[in-house]
Amino acid sequence: MSTTPTRVFVARLLGLDVFDPLGDRLGRLRDVVVLSRGTQGAPHVVGIVVEVPGKKRVFVPMTRITSIDQGQIICTGLVNLRRFEQRGAETLVVAEMFDRRVTLRDGSGDATIEDIAMDQGRSGDWFVSKLFVRRGHSLSPLSRLRRNETLIIDWADASQGPRTEPQAATQFVANHEDLKPADFAEALQEMSDKRRFEVASELQDERLADVLQELPEDDQVEILSALDVQRAADVLEEMDPDDAADLLGELPSAQAEELLQLMEPEGAEDVRRLLEYDEDTAGGLMTPVPVILPPEATVAEALAHVRREELSPALASSIFIARPPLETPTGRFLGVVHIQQLLRFPPYEPLGNLVDKNLEPLSDQAHISEVARTLATYNLNSLPVVNHTGRLVGAVTVDDVLDHLLPDDWRAHDGEAPIRKLGGRIG
Repeated sequence: MSTTPTRVFVARLLGLDVFDPLGDRLGRLRDVVVLSRGTQGAPHVVGIVVEVPGKKRVFVPMTRITSIDQGQIICTGLVNLRRFEQRGAETLVVAEMFDRRVTLRDGSGDATIEDIAMDQGRSGDWFVSKLFVRRGHSLSPLSRLRRNETLIIDWADASQGPRTEPQAATQFVANHEDLKPADFAEALQEMSDKRRFEVASELQDERLADVLQELPEDDQVEILSALDVQRAADVLEEMDPDDAADLLGELPSAQAEELLQLMEPEGAEDVRRLLEYDEDTAGGLMTPVPVILPPEATVAEALAHVRREELSPALASSIFIARPPLETPTGRFLGVVHIQQLLRFPPYEPLGNLVDKNLEPLSDQAHISEVARTLATYNLNSLPVVNHTGRLVGAVTVDDVLDHLLPDDWRAHDGEAPIRKLGGRIG
């Protein structure tokens, strides 16, 4: 390992590309796996966790790492592409050790781990050697003056090791605030149950709602059930009504009703209406809050509405025209204006002049097979859904249909095509 430094800090490795000796990219480093040696010394670094295409995380032993530098990591030999599963004695540095509070042996108070250094010994093995920490609060006047001071200490200088205090999640959430909800959800799935609840509790309601919508239903239920009941209701309010209805449908009826009672009446009403539909119907798939405007609204007004950041691309592709009231169920439904039409007409043009009257709305009782066929036939991203009186009650999008048609565990699906012939995991 002549090109590998003898000391590296884990935080600087996160996100680095991992290559094989031929220069083919395997994936990106997401964590480091260490094995505690009890009271006999610092933990032994046994390998890294690499995210390969398909969002799957696999284990690469340190014995396969030939080079580590600021821009890349190179490994040799065969890589086992079986999904990484943490063993009982193993610890994930990023997921479980970062943000953990420790007590400094010099008596200067507490500190929080922000980074960990690993050193390579003469034998070629890697060990945790240093902790990069930030001082916390202490009763000592001198320590209060040192608050927020950062320093590098030996592993042995943290009293009783870094796992004796509860692990905070503040730093993890701050470091990953730019992750898309789907990627943040993927990171949560790799954590232990305890760590997952710690991180979820640290997220703001809106952020947690976005992340929950990207998790498998079992994980959604576990996290929501672990929250204080009032906070759980607040998070449900931040979710899209159709996703909130799906989640409540997985809960015991008494628990679901309690949460609905705690939600704001307007949001709860939307969710209750969705719960009345069979899950295989357009009504069970739809969102009750698409973009709805009157025929007198202009192209400029419509463009302002579809620019909203929280609007999904599928919902932003169509504006639904109806008579007041504009909240679902609306007045008489008039038709759809597609976003491409908005780009072809002047800002002052009334939407009533642009309505696509050839697109028939779906009944809220239409089966999902009819919904899928209609979307495919007309190459659409969304479709209007009306009730038996012809009032618009929502819109169903192509991503809603895909989510329903794919297997329940599609978010954890590994895919069919292997990247490498698998070798056995060692260590």
